[in-house]
Amino acid sequence: MRVVVTGSSGRLGRTLSMGLAASGHTVVGADRAAVGLPGVAEREVDLLDERAAQLLIDDVRPDAVVHLAGIAVPFSAPELQILVTNASLAHSVLAAAAGAGVGRVLAASSPTVIGYGTPGWRASTVPIDETHPREPSNAYALSKLLIEETVRTFSRTAAGAYGYFRPCYVVSPEEWAGAPTQQGHTMLERLDDPALAAVSLFNYVDARDAAAFADAWLAAPADVVDGEGFFVGAADALARRPVAELWRELAPGLGPDADRLIGTEPVFSTDKAAARLGWRPERTWRTELAAAAAAIPADAERPRPAATESRLP
Repeated sequence: MRVVVTGSSGRLGRTLSMGLAASGHTVVGADRAAVGLPGVAEREVDLLDERAAQLLIDDVRPDAVVHLAGIAVPFSAPELQILVTNASLAHSVLAAAAGAGVGRVLAASSPTVIGYGTPGWRASTVPIDETHPREPSNAYALSKLLIEETVRTFSRTAAGAYGYFRPCYVVSPEEWAGAPTQQGHTMLERLDDPALAAVSLFNYVDARDAAAFADAWLAAPADVVDGEGFFVGAADALARRPVAELWRELAPGLGPDADRLIGTEPVFSTDKAAARLGWRPERTWRTELAAAAAAIPADAERPRPAATESRLP
């Protein structure tokens, strides 16, 4: 397929674009600045400009669009700016795709739409799946809910298949080797201090597994994915101890249902993606940290984390 990936210069966008290209797709990345992605034709474009978005889609004539562009970190900008930017980008891109008759459109949402992190929040069930109520508690989460509803709108009104996915805390390949994550901590720090990972209910996903999900979504029958959403996460929790041992102290909103989580089982279920798309994550923090450590010479200087404030992922 010829695929346009918006937000191709971002943490997830870089890996997803290259992953789709490696899988045989012709990928055109669209972002405000190019970053030199191997195998990806990059276009510099401001997608908030509806005309620019339409011109891009009309020029490329893609078979599919994967929409990732937006402000990716909660509280990293004023709340209204996050809300307006993310919602506007989604509508601009999806409207352009609909206008050009693009057959497949997949947009990125977030697990934060269910509202965790809010005082008094309680999970309706654990493991958490796609049937969980959506209760956004900040502008970022609300913008993602609007993206989901935008997808549903175009699913009802436009030709083709429109869907969304909720990638968990995205870990790019270099972050396993010690590069700082979006919160400024390293992955080892998030494991050594479970309170850091508890903020996101211990969820995470390797960006390469998210790319494999997008590839599986593009290959699935249209009636399987149209109007549907999927959690996309790792097969285990980002914790050295079982979540069943940690939730009372660090994530009380999960409630007693969390005692059902066995061993390394994650809070977020990806059973729907496995059943409908045949997608399963392949990477865990255990395999990737070990591989990264083995690849770094013993005397090499490791990347130092940036000094930034932790925020809700």
